[in-house]
Amino acid sequence: MGKIRLVPHALKYAKEISALSSNPKVKMALGLSDEQTTVEGTKGFIEFILEEEKLGRQYSRCIVNEEEKLIGVITLKDIDPIKKTSHIGTWIGYAYWGRGYNELAKAAILSTAFNQLGLNYVFAGAKADNYRSQKAQEKLPYITLRVENKFPEELKLIEAQTGSKCVLNVFEKDKFLAWYL
Repeated sequence: MGKIRLVPHALKYAKEISALSSNPKVKMALGLSDEQTTVEGTKGFIEFILEEEKLGRQYSRCIVNEEEKLIGVITLKDIDPIKKTSHIGTWIGYAYWGRGYNELAKAAILSTAFNQLGLNYVFAGAKADNYRSQKAQEKLPYITLRVENKFPEELKLIEAQTGSKCVLNVFEKDKFLAWYL
């Protein structure tokens, strides 16, 4: 397994993000339109992320591998400072699938979520038909699976955002930190 770094978004990454998200397998998994994956559409996404971060609603980073190549994006979204919760979204460029980068990126951003942002729960949803995403989540030793009944409002939120039936998992601060430390 390689190493990764999480770096802040910048417009200079638009071309790389566009190229990775334009791959049909990534684009379909994310439910992106042709327009959203263009360089201009990607610049709009980056500007949106930067604005949302200023407002404290998101914390998003580009994932860079050991070869200093941008390989994906990971985001804490819908940050709720009152409930101390957020939802996580991660995507890795197709050429980098199956190399363990998802787990490395999740551990890095969850450390930030729990140690710096003061969150207690980070929810990870997946469309019910996105078996690849579900399997990737199931591999993580610090995740609690299938918490739809315990957190019905969070399930409703992700299903409304995706327009699909979803499964819901959660990363809990104490369980993650016991594993991480």
